[in-house]
Amino acid sequence: MRTFLTRRTFGLALLAGAGGLVVWRQTRPTYEGEALSVMEAHGEAVAGRIVLVDIRRPDEWSLTGIGEGAQPLDMRRKDFESALAELLTDRAAPVALICARGVRSARMATRMTAAGFSRVIDVPEGMLGSSAGPGWLAAGLPVRPYTGSPG
Repeated sequence: MRTFLTRRTFGLALLAGAGGLVVWRQTRPTYEGEALSVMEAHGEAVAGRIVLVDIRRPDEWSLTGIGEGAQPLDMRRKDFESALAELLTDRAAPVALICARGVRSARMATRMTAAGFSRVIDVPEGMLGSSAGPGWLAAGLPVRPYTGSPG
């Protein structure tokens, strides 16, 4: 029996593959280090006990603002690691990473731990919420507008 790949079959296969990619990209990776809720991260950042870094993109900062106490630093920067080191007193200083839904922050926390930052903390709720919790915005935590300054 001869099997032909029809347009419909090909289209369905393509959609299934794309759907799998979307699920993979949004599946929260496991980070074995510390984690804070958005409420805890806000309190620690405002008190100066951690450096809170918003690793999202500038277009995301423009849409939602940047959480009070957070430093914007686009994770796509080629010099992200050195820029992060400049924000800290040393690589052992506590730094918490936040993104939109906790996926990128967990991946980047793993990467920065491997790069020698010894106190990396994930904020898995993110700005928009995730399975870890409602997120910064839904929690009603304060934000400041993004003014287009470098990140």
